Amino acid sequence: MARRPPTPAAPGNATPARLSPAALNRALLARQCLLARRDLPVAAALSHLGGLQAQQARPPFIGLWSRLAGFQRDALTTALHAREVVRAPTLRGTLHLHAAADYLAHRATLQPALTRGMNAVLGDRARALDLPALLAAARECFAVRPRTFTGLRAELAARFPTVDERAMGYAVRTHLPLVIPPGAAEWAFQPGDEFTLAEAWLPAARFAPANPAALVRRYLAAFGPATPADFQAWSGLAGMAPVFASMRPELAAFEDENGRELFDLPDAPRPPGETPAPVRFIADFDNLILAHADRTRIIADEHRPRVVTKNLLVRATFLVDGRVAGTWALAGTRRAAEIQLEPFAPVPARTRAELQAEGGELARFLAPTAQKCTVVIG
Repeated sequence: MARRPPTPAAPGNATPARLSPAALNRALLARQCLLARRDLPVAAALSHLGGLQAQQARPPFIGLWSRLAGFQRDALTTALHAREVVRAPTLRGTLHLHAAADYLAHRATLQPALTRGMNAVLGDRARALDLPALLAAARECFAVRPRTFTGLRAELAARFPTVDERAMGYAVRTHLPLVIPPGAAEWAFQPGDEFTLAEAWLPAARFAPANPAALVRRYLAAFGPATPADFQAWSGLAGMAPVFASMRPELAAFEDENGRELFDLPDAPRPPGETPAPVRFIADFDNLILAHADRTRIIADEHRPRVVTKNLLVRATFLVDGRVAGTWALAGTRRAAEIQLEPFAPVPARTRAELQAEGGELARFLAPTAQKCTVVIG
């Protein structure tokens, strides 16, 4: 029998139900398919997960392997080539994989965040741009054929010789809806891949108008319960408290242990905090680590510097009892693959055995031709 969610408090009534850190952790794991692997098609899984960070090509494959039952590489590559899934600049201005339907539904909503990101990065250089003329020229270039940004910048520099070409490239990246078509590389993409207009890659599709409330619902389904600040950290949008306030009648309200108000979809899963959580390996840059302003539900503050580096890399991690317990990396060759773990604390024998088993399966997934796969726990 499904567990009924706690009853939310209506405005003006008693204090909303309080959720412990453990309960928030289990809610996050349940929605991210990390309490139990799910049997879902790739596009449906990406929609369920709120997308996967894809700044690098390999991590989304790992992200799906950790979350889906029996996941194989070709399931994602097939969905990409079938145009059911797209790789595009979206959340926080970074490349993500999304179900094509979600990309079309939410791209317009994210435009203010992309514009704000451009202004923050470019500063005075952004104010020097004639954005309408620049975007029209870039659209003409992409309409002829797909382009790398190196090639595009050269063409734009020829048209606008007095304008900073790097600034022009970044403005185009954040303002034209673009996608990266998949290729034949090992992980479907490689550095220097070409971009094309989303409307050319998805010719029969139509972009939905901006609808922040719809994006809030998608976020809460994947990462709630959460605050407006959490949503802003995930999406890059700002000033979202009024949107949450307007949605209050349809949302459930809770409190965390510090008394912060959390919002959620009423029927979303919120398992008990004592629900068992298996060990799991999490990919580099995974939104599990990045989707909240307050990340303590998944990682202790003292461990964050060992995961998120000063140059903004996000290292691959592993979970023990639902929380980040260390980092991992793949080493070796195609003939001998080795998963190397760096725990934050000593690992009990039983947990070591679980990590060995799960890590061995991951090594075989990442290096299917290797004759030997090992897991080394530091």
